[in-house]
Amino acid sequence: MMDIALYVLAALLIVGGMAGAVLPTLPGIPMIFGGIWLVAAVDHYRHLGLWWLLIIGALGSIGVIVDFIASALGARRVGASRLALWGASLGTLIGMFFGVPGLLFGPFVGALLGELASGNSVLRSAHVGVGTWLGLLFGTLLKLVISFVMVGLFGLALMFG
Repeated sequence: MMDIALYVLAALLIVGGMAGAVLPTLPGIPMIFGGIWLVAAVDHYRHLGLWWLLIIGALGSIGVIVDFIASALGARRVGASRLALWGASLGTLIGMFFGVPGLLFGPFVGALLGELASGNSVLRSAHVGVGTWLGLLFGTLLKLVISFVMVGLFGLALMFG
């Protein structure tokens, strides 16, 4: 009975983690890895051994790193000021409280306002805002792909491990 409850918890972690791959309010990749590791532990590591977990964990680490630096790289690529980088971070944080529209527009607005506060033109500020937003979008897509690959490797390990 306890094993069933742990498998259900693992499934909830993995499904919630997949949602977290696109919603920055949830730590998606760590949740996915936690669910996979829980399944491995309950199964006494018969199907998912050390190598499977190391490979899936390495992919997850890459995904977490990408998540942290994607919007900053997008902003840096277009030459954003330090205030624009802070604005993008603050816009992301505040945007989380306004649902999907806040998540989509928060980093853009934050970077735009930060660049305006640096004394740059509206056109330049909008350019930096778009670069920041594209970096965030690219990071989210890459994080989603990595999440699917992690779950796919998990499935392969269960079937063939």
